[in-house]
Amino acid sequence: MAGLGIWIAFISQCFLSVSGLLQRLEHPVKADGSLSLVVIGDWGRKGTYNQSEVATQMGRVADKLDIDFVISTGDNFYDEGLAGIDDPAFESSFSKIYIAKSLQKQWYNVLGNHDYRGDVEAQLNPVLQKIDPRWICQRSFIVDTEIAEFFFVDTTPFVDKYFLKPKDHKYDWRGVLPRERYLSKLLKGLEMALKDSTANWRIVVGHHPVRSIGHHGDTQELIRKLLPIIEANNVDMYINGHDHCLEHISSTNSQIQFLTSGGGSKAWKGDIDKDGRDGIKFYYDGQGFMSLELEQANAKVIYYDIFGQVLHVVNLSKGLRSTFGVQKSGSSPRSSVANLGPITVWTSISSLTFEPQKTKCSTQAHKYDDDSRTL
Repeated sequence: MAGLGIWIAFISQCFLSVSGLLQRLEHPVKADGSLSLVVIGDWGRKGTYNQSEVATQMGRVADKLDIDFVISTGDNFYDEGLAGIDDPAFESSFSKIYIAKSLQKQWYNVLGNHDYRGDVEAQLNPVLQKIDPRWICQRSFIVDTEIAEFFFVDTTPFVDKYFLKPKDHKYDWRGVLPRERYLSKLLKGLEMALKDSTANWRIVVGHHPVRSIGHHGDTQELIRKLLPIIEANNVDMYINGHDHCLEHISSTNSQIQFLTSGGGSKAWKGDIDKDGRDGIKFYYDGQGFMSLELEQANAKVIYYDIFGQVLHVVNLSKGLRSTFGVQKSGSSPRSSVANLGPITVWTSISSLTFEPQKTKCSTQAHKYDDDSRTL
């Protein structure tokens, strides 16, 4: 952990203003130029709802892959974010849960809607790094590696209902108001950064899904305001949480793969829009997480359940030709060329899954609670 503290001190000097609200920090790749990481979302419940069990499997996979860092897709602390920088939930939901040696790497976090219900600036405060040096959370920022750039986007302020129909919830909008100005600067900064990017892989991370057939469904505000920008700038993946499931949707209009990893704790069994199958490749209504392995011309996404079993694998390759397709399971993968061309996509596990998954674990093990969902 001491070494991680030295790394924190180093990267704190690497924050560079890009434009608007975006800042950039650098993270090195492995000696062979590759990168690996795990992604978890919607997790912070003090170990309950199988959060601890998911954390255990994350540690095992992270060790096998020798991950470089962890991404959190938001809703880091339930139900009302952190109450302040001294809130014990930071340790009881984070530091004391993700204890595997393999997870003692940098954690890059975005904010979710539940995080905005607490003292939102507490999660952004660098003082938390003194408690746990793994923690980095900004509203919107860029993690720059040699082969990929990760663009973290603060999606909660895009969603109208949090402002117009908050119900009984109170949101901490400090730093966001006036809202339209905030969103305009964010989108401008993101667009400029994407246009300037020369990375092999461009990956956008946010809490809310652009596309989803889960409980919340598509986020219309992101479809209107964010999607045109990421489509126009050759983004390869959009990674999110918010829907408490694991999900893969392949865009029918572009190369973008929409990847949901929101199974960090409580899951919503059977909550699926069975009519919204456009582009859907995989949906799992239980807890779990995903991993991402990147090389110059190839990427692999793997979804795991609470037992660490592989549920779904997506292989991506970059080629010279303008080809795009999904390879059927069992067929031979297409050859790849190390070039920044469009993506070829194929799945490499069983048949594509549309229905909610059935597992061998008991209801008690999953602790599903369909009556206590909070938006």
